[in-house]
Amino acid sequence: MIKVVIADDEEKVCQLIYHLVDWKSLDMEVVSIAHNGIEALEQVVVYKPDLIITDIRMPGYDGLEVIKRAKSAKSDIEIIIISGYRHFEYAQNAIKYGVGDYLLKPIKKTELLDTLNHVKEKYLLRTNQLTSEEQLTLTYRNGIDKKRTEFLACLLSFQYKEDEDMTVEYINRNYYYHFHKGLFQFFIFKLDCGYHKGNNSSLKLMKDKVEQITAVYIKEECYDFQIYSTDCGINVLCNYEPEKRRVMRKHMKDILDELLVQKTVFGQINITIGMGDAVSDLHKVFHSYFMAEECINERFVLGNDIFIEEIPYGDNREEWNTLLGELQKDFTTAIVGLNREDIAGVLEKLKSTVKASEAYAVKSLKIAKEVMQSYLTIARSNQLKIENEEIFYQNFCFYANRCGNSEALFHFLQITVLQSFDKVVEDKRQENTKPIRLAKQFILQNYKRSVSLEEVSSHVGFNASYFSSLFKKESGYNFLEYLSEVRMNKAKELLKETSMSVASVCEAVGYSDLKHFTKSFKKNTGLKPNEYRKLYS
Repeated sequence: MIKVVIADDEEKVCQLIYHLVDWKSLDMEVVSIAHNGIEALEQVVVYKPDLIITDIRMPGYDGLEVIKRAKSAKSDIEIIIISGYRHFEYAQNAIKYGVGDYLLKPIKKTELLDTLNHVKEKYLLRTNQLTSEEQLTLTYRNGIDKKRTEFLACLLSFQYKEDEDMTVEYINRNYYYHFHKGLFQFFIFKLDCGYHKGNNSSLKLMKDKVEQITAVYIKEECYDFQIYSTDCGINVLCNYEPEKRRVMRKHMKDILDELLVQKTVFGQINITIGMGDAVSDLHKVFHSYFMAEECINERFVLGNDIFIEEIPYGDNREEWNTLLGELQKDFTTAIVGLNREDIAGVLEKLKSTVKASEAYAVKSLKIAKEVMQSYLTIARSNQLKIENEEIFYQNFCFYANRCGNSEALFHFLQITVLQSFDKVVEDKRQENTKPIRLAKQFILQNYKRSVSLEEVSSHVGFNASYFSSLFKKESGYNFLEYLSEVRMNKAKELLKETSMSVASVCEAVGYSDLKHFTKSFKKNTGLKPNEYRKLYS
């Protein structure tokens, strides 16, 4: 039996939750109802519940404090938060503490039941309490889901060709669908949370809500449907009778309206629904997906939190190829010249150009990805090493896909390129200074004998002329000046700390001519060796 604590400062809300569902049928027991945070925490300590359903704001300890302390008292406790529309910041912080789900007021029975069943399944899996029959059912269900999703994944990755067996009967038999002759249509839900890496928990919860609400609306209208999630998108394939075409369109708008209410918990997540064409032939279902995806791209022009069903802009590939070609010339000059300011300027100009043209803006994501590929190609062809280049590009695409407007997308492109460029320049600087460090180390080890520029440059693998100019550029000294500085510093040390004669010091630091040593020492310090010893020893 799963023990439950309900906590809300409104008595009516507590009673509503308690009476909305048959707890016994869920194998759950409400062990306590609390009306403030202090009381709720006391009940957590006393009853050690498996689930707490808590308001986000209460007197005493607020919901956040209850969540933190409850997790400390029982780390595996499941938490469902109850949130009002104006409690966005509280809900956001609660999600960071590991909240499993949330309910918006006013609470609906179907949503509460779905959420509780989800919690129950997680609990039973975690505690290994599934019966053999339940385990078998779950395994069977997971196997079917896997096969159904496999079909959809293959379909969307072009792994099915037009001449392959794509009849309704074949798909039903091999992938456990229940398709009928009728219409097939894709809808894509795009969730844009921005490129910041801290939005994963919010994104996951919002995706769960999209799937949950969508299923409730369309399951009675479809012969069958399948939901396939990606990082920040949910693809929904529906099969329904032709007479329900308008009903499906209306349902999608209703779903969006409800999601926009849910979104009050996740202010930084924007939602766009793209509608593909309804087709009667399974061979053409990818066309429906493609059209839904093109509709999603329209959000870069039309904005977010909308339902898009038409594509006003054609593919102006030739025009934006010209744009990218012009950019590449300036981009190449800036990168080869290692000019950070020019690189930033090129990208800023690109952003302004794209934002000023609706025809360009709709292709924002494709343009950004191609620009990033250009950056990598130019860097590679000019021996500028970008570590783990393929992973770098994949990471960029991953977070770029989460951007829902051109401003955010091209800002992300700019900071990604400039951060990478800064590292490339620093690596190149390190690469250039490495032979200088080796040369200095060699000089420090060999200053006592005659050391030539040719010997040192050969030691670090450069010709003498190039090494001489590189040494001067990186250290500020030419070779002979640095060698003399090393020898003078060692001579000062010996004169101060030993009783060696000046002649012996002269020989110890690599000079064979005492007169030359004395002249060099005076030039360096303003004093003769004996004068220096008297003053500093």
